[in-house]
Amino acid sequence: MKITIGSKNPTKIAAVQTIFPNANVTNLDAPSHVSAQPFSDEETRQGAINRAKTCVKENPNSIGVGLEGGVMYIDEELYLCNWGALVDHKQTIYTASGARILLPPEIQTQLAKGMELGDIMDQYAQKKEVRKKEGAIGIFTNEIVSREEMFVHVVKLLRGQWEFYNRD
Repeated sequence: MKITIGSKNPTKIAAVQTIFPNANVTNLDAPSHVSAQPFSDEETRQGAINRAKTCVKENPNSIGVGLEGGVMYIDEELYLCNWGALVDHKQTIYTASGARILLPPEIQTQLAKGMELGDIMDQYAQKKEVRKKEGAIGIFTNEIVSREEMFVHVVKLLRGQWEFYNRD
């Protein structure tokens, strides 16, 4: 089985490799065609779908996987969100979402100024490349949940749906 993931981010690639250990996993820098910082479930989900579709278009003999992180409001509070999409050879789209966690108000203020969460997290945590390591989820859960682990959960949901609907 061939899988193409629409990201060069090591946490996203590792999540796919973990859940599809026997697959030939390749990656490409697929565009999300949404804002650099998605601000809703809908936009974040669409970014994942767009990445997965690009993977299948570029590699027609593979399954495409797109993983997208974003933020979304519930009432006046801003939460971290993440979405995944899997597109198969028949162009069937499977989507799933994962963990949500409340972001501190100071993060919301910086996002409202147009900054991306990954850049904010580097400053906030005084670390480099947080988006490629523990992610915001890792920072705000005291590293009990990592970004890779969060995406592993989403990829499990995607694989499970795909297998369920393609059992014969």
